[in-house]
Amino acid sequence: MFLAHPKRLFSRKREVTASSRHYVDRLFDLDPQKVLQGVMLLYLLQQETSSTELRTECAVVLGSLAMGTENNVKSLLDCHIIPALLQGLLLPDLKFIEACLRCLRTIFISPVTPEDLLYTDATVISHLMALLSRSRYTQEYICQIFSHCCKLQHWHSCGFKSLPQPLLCANGPDHQTILFNHGAVQNIAHLLVSTSYKVRMQALKCFSVLAFENPQVSMTLVNVSVDGELLPQIFVKMLQRDKPIEMQLTSAKCLTSMCRAGAIRTDDSCIVLKTLPCLVRMCSKERLLEERVEGAETLAYLIETDVELQRIASITDHLIVMLADYFKYPSSVSAITDIKRLDHDLKHAHELRQAAFKLYASLGANDEDIRKKIIETENMMDRIVNGLSESSIKVRLAAVRCLHSLSRSVQQLRTSFQDHAVWKPLMKVLQNAPNEILVVASSTLCNLLLEFSPSKEPILESGAIELLCSLTQSENLALRVNGIWALMNMAFQAEQKIKSDILRGLSTEQLFQLLSDSDVNVLMKTLGLLRNLLSTRPHIDHIMSTHGKQIMQAVTLILEGEHNIEVKEQTLCILANIADGTTAKELIMTNDDILQKIKYYMSHSNAKLQLAAMFCISNLIWNEEEGSQERQDKLRDMGIVDILHKLSQSSDPNLCDKAKTALQQYLA
Repeated sequence: MFLAHPKRLFSRKREVTASSRHYVDRLFDLDPQKVLQGVMLLYLLQQETSSTELRTECAVVLGSLAMGTENNVKSLLDCHIIPALLQGLLLPDLKFIEACLRCLRTIFISPVTPEDLLYTDATVISHLMALLSRSRYTQEYICQIFSHCCKLQHWHSCGFKSLPQPLLCANGPDHQTILFNHGAVQNIAHLLVSTSYKVRMQALKCFSVLAFENPQVSMTLVNVSVDGELLPQIFVKMLQRDKPIEMQLTSAKCLTSMCRAGAIRTDDSCIVLKTLPCLVRMCSKERLLEERVEGAETLAYLIETDVELQRIASITDHLIVMLADYFKYPSSVSAITDIKRLDHDLKHAHELRQAAFKLYASLGANDEDIRKKIIETENMMDRIVNGLSESSIKVRLAAVRCLHSLSRSVQQLRTSFQDHAVWKPLMKVLQNAPNEILVVASSTLCNLLLEFSPSKEPILESGAIELLCSLTQSENLALRVNGIWALMNMAFQAEQKIKSDILRGLSTEQLFQLLSDSDVNVLMKTLGLLRNLLSTRPHIDHIMSTHGKQIMQAVTLILEGEHNIEVKEQTLCILANIADGTTAKELIMTNDDILQKIKYYMSHSNAKLQLAAMFCISNLIWNEEEGSQERQDKLRDMGIVDILHKLSQSSDPNLCDKAKTALQQYLA
């Protein structure tokens, strides 16, 4: 589109070569048409007849153009600037190479540039590795290019492992693996001790991106030494208070990634005494807003799965109270006279809230006392409730995560969660949200539906059954699990009407679908739901009178299938519940196939399955119930009594006791 007049361009090439300044000046002209004409430089850059000086100047000016708007970068990308600059790297002249790399760096930093463009030609990475030794500028720019073109999951969108979004190259391996396989660790490690601060910093950033969620890179970094010093020790030195904040933060990220990947133990002094305190420092009021965001997010990731680190962080520098300040931006307008400052605060306000919610979620993941401290922080529940309805999807997700973490507390479910009617905004979030939020929100709902939670009743009244039944049909596995899990919690010790509503909402067809789900979690939770539905006699009899045929079919299906011990045990427990019904037990007694299966599991090699099968038998032969004599006779004819005698001699005390109790029913 820019080279619309090739003939005219060719005829003027010599004139341009003589006076390139004219074109250079044009790029800084505000008229967009003239700016676009400036892209002719790209043509000159690639002409072998252009002098090296002219080509270098073209690369410099293209770099300046790329520093302009995103539209400038898009236009340059449309003209295939990247292949042209990469081609330029093959020339011997160092000044020209540096200019090309500087321009490439500027283009790859832009959010509109696809990272994969660096990986389209397999030889490019090797060549860039080779150019690392040419000068401190090649080192700085190449490391910067690598860190911007190495995407697994971005730090700021790191969803705490929940939904990783690796950006894979077309040819398979991800960016980290490609760079690692081309010797990135060995080629970049020595740059950490460069005399140039910029080189050290870019090398450090490169490692923070390479190591993120990557055990292979992390395990390698632990054992690499530079000038006789291991990399973790070098990173720890870069964490010290006298180093620039950017360096402290980035080295803390490197050590955090190595720790999360299992390359450094969580109780290692470099984590407990260096990395964690450094990250807490980054959360203080003295730091810039963007530093506080990055510090809190990195700390949240570091402590996310480790109880001890959560406890240490919670008592370091009053962190829990310090984080409350993250919600106070932008400050009241009257206090801000500087409009730029207001703009800056507004821009970072949602990032600060997101980071605080994430860190609170990690801090409260396991410890009851920490959860209590978080909830007692000023206006905390109100802040979470407000966070659930924010326009920013990232803040909503972080607020739901925080709520989920705190909902693991029995005490808080009974008090704060009820006082603030948290279930209302949560149900609203569940009505219409992307899967990422739905997964965490539905997990939280599972906790709010536990039998001791006062929120259970109002949630039921607000149409939760329909919502949860629809989640069980989701293609997203986590949503199916959570939907059925929440229904299982809802059915526990529930009244008959709720149980009937659940069965009606699910439909027999959907129940079968869930029982034949390929994921064992879905299957186990569905069996758990059935077990909770089939509890207390009147309920068992009522449900089996309406759904008995289908439920017996499902039980047969599972007992015949290739399933693990836990699944079969849960299924036999469902049969034991059915056997406890008054009329329902006849569905077992008239089904010889099921009776044979129970008999088979009584003699199984696994004691858990034997015990579960014995519960079925005990409930069928219990003396005080009508028709017990006929049932006992039928089972004796099947050889059940012989098996009971054998089991009464078992070395397993549970089996032995259960068999003796059952035999007493025959003697009574």
